[in-house]
Amino acid sequence: MNTAVSAPVIDLELARSFGLTDEEYAKVLKIMGRTPSLTELGIFSVMWSEHCSYKSSRRHLRTLPTKAPWVIHGPGENAGVVDIGDGLAAIFKMESHNHPSFIEPYQGAATGVGGILRDVFTMGARPVANLNALRFGDPSEADTKRVVDGVVRGIGGYGNCVGVPTVGGEVNFHPSYNGNPLVNAMTVGIAAQDRIFLSAAAGVGNPVVYVGARTGRDGIHGATMSSAEFDEESASKRPTVQVGDPFTEKLLIEACLELMATDAVVAIQDMGAAGLTSSAVEMASKGGMGIELDLDAVPQRESGMTAYEMMLSESQERMLMVLRPERTEEARRIFEKWDLDFAVIGHLTESGHIVIRHRGQTEADIPLEPLADEAPVYDRPVQLTPPPAPVLAPADPVGIEKALLTLLESPDLASRAWIWNQYDSTVGGQTVRRPGGADAAVIRVEGTKRGLAMTTDCTPRYGQADAWVGGAQAVAEAWRNLTATGARPLAVTDNLNFGSPENPQIMGQFVEAIRGMGDACRALDFPVVSGNVSLYNETRDENGQATAILPTPAIGAVGVIDDLAHVTGMQMPAEGTILLIGETRGELGQSLWLREVCGREEGAPPRVDLHAERRNGDFVRGLIQAGKITSCHDVSDGGLLVAVAEMCMAGQNGASLRAAPHGLPEQGFWFGEDQGRYVVVAPDGEEIFAAAEAAGIPVRTLGEAGGEHLYLPSGAALTVAGLQEINGAFFKRFMGED
Repeated sequence: MNTAVSAPVIDLELARSFGLTDEEYAKVLKIMGRTPSLTELGIFSVMWSEHCSYKSSRRHLRTLPTKAPWVIHGPGENAGVVDIGDGLAAIFKMESHNHPSFIEPYQGAATGVGGILRDVFTMGARPVANLNALRFGDPSEADTKRVVDGVVRGIGGYGNCVGVPTVGGEVNFHPSYNGNPLVNAMTVGIAAQDRIFLSAAAGVGNPVVYVGARTGRDGIHGATMSSAEFDEESASKRPTVQVGDPFTEKLLIEACLELMATDAVVAIQDMGAAGLTSSAVEMASKGGMGIELDLDAVPQRESGMTAYEMMLSESQERMLMVLRPERTEEARRIFEKWDLDFAVIGHLTESGHIVIRHRGQTEADIPLEPLADEAPVYDRPVQLTPPPAPVLAPADPVGIEKALLTLLESPDLASRAWIWNQYDSTVGGQTVRRPGGADAAVIRVEGTKRGLAMTTDCTPRYGQADAWVGGAQAVAEAWRNLTATGARPLAVTDNLNFGSPENPQIMGQFVEAIRGMGDACRALDFPVVSGNVSLYNETRDENGQATAILPTPAIGAVGVIDDLAHVTGMQMPAEGTILLIGETRGELGQSLWLREVCGREEGAPPRVDLHAERRNGDFVRGLIQAGKITSCHDVSDGGLLVAVAEMCMAGQNGASLRAAPHGLPEQGFWFGEDQGRYVVVAPDGEEIFAAAEAAGIPVRTLGEAGGEHLYLPSGAALTVAGLQEINGAFFKRFMGED
């Protein structure tokens, strides 16, 4: 081993600073049979970090449904793969970059986009769309503006430059995200089913090849940092944030796809969290192989880098490949043509070890099986929180007109145009439904009549009140949003963002959210094919008091539209009958009306009836595919009247609404957030009404589409232009652009 004088003392104190517990370090010593080198300790610390090993969540994730006839590859690969017909597959995943995006918002968000792009194209897919799910702190806090501005610019700057459209997402604000924003990035790609590439290495003696950008010191111990809480010293962690280069990423995409068109690639893996360590370990261990690396051959952009630094660097735009020996020079020519580094840095062995050499010294020699198989798996204590009692309908303090305007101007419902306008949502020319035009984005599958619908969804305030509802509702709303475009929902990718798993109450939230997700996925035939877990999302103040984020099980989802002639948006048309599909009870617990109008965050969230979700959604999808309706929007945040107003603003047409039904308070009918509901507009409302009644589905005629005003049952007339002005005011004011 290299025993240079400058090397730190390898002991328990150092292991603790690397994020290992006393018991974990003892297990390292047992596996190695000796004191590890610095590089070996670094490898164990990142591979056994929460971010890489899922040590607190793995046993619970195994309960999620992951199989269906249309699932080609589920969890365990770089991304999930589903059959979309015509011999093609959709490949997609969502992943977090939360901690880096607080420390350095622009680069944290930008490299989050770059990393999820690599997860998708490493499997042979051409990326066709990006989405994101963003959570920020209290808008009145000065630092929130800094984070929002940097994150949005980072997402736009990377996605726009790399030439992949950003077509959808969601944004929420809440004080629990002060100091710990959430940046969850999703990418969807398309590949031929017979050209999908996996990560398991094979072939003793096959060369291990490094391609892409050069390695620097940025991002060292990024995976460990992402597995820790924030405190007052978080700003000092800036060196753990990677620096991205979207132009290099674009070259890397094209070079990899060109190489994949040959038969040169045996296995391929991007260098994401834990960089060269995770890619080498995962490829070799999945294939049951050994791997030897000579770090002298690694392309470096900084001088004097140590083996420890190279193995743990999270420099961006890099890939690791196993190639067929006879195709190595052909591969080299391709990458050199694209002006990218290409280096043979090792080979596969049958030893079952990862061996790292540098400057003539053996810096690491670790058996891979225990490194992977003996990673800690914890059964954390769980404390379930009893769900709150339902809220009795409070008196309406302001009336429905003022309440609607208050909600439309609120941070969670204000127009996101300020954000969308920084993203290129149409680059590539295949975008059919862009942000603001439908409940889900829609991309044309080039060369076919098919489309892919995609969305991200979650309602954290529901999960805070009842974690099962939070998990189930996130899945159900994603399913509903796809359905509202006419898509057949296929599968889910998740991004589970929670506080510290060492807190039994947080683990209770996590376990119940997983249970809710699983129940919803099974009821809706909507399997989970990929995902990410992000824990320790909390901030400690100077007194050591921790504040956790709201439980945020973000769901990304993809569906297929067999014929784009039957795709629906949310724009209110110039004429037609407006109908409500689904039952309305007027549930106001945890609603935005209760929070924004009454100043109360309390009560049980709206019930999730998975049977009703399936029944109502299948009915609405059938109407869309039969060409019976011209517009569709699901009812979610803000309730029914907000949904109608959003349709009016999207279509720049008004509507005339009838009174609420007798026996139900007005505020409950118009602003309750009851689940499983859709607002549809049809040329023949009577036909839809009769069909719904015949199918036993709750239906109500709400009014008629058309005109320049939204006429409320009270007789108040709100211009659509006025609604748009109010809805667009928040971000202009928040970002100082009034």
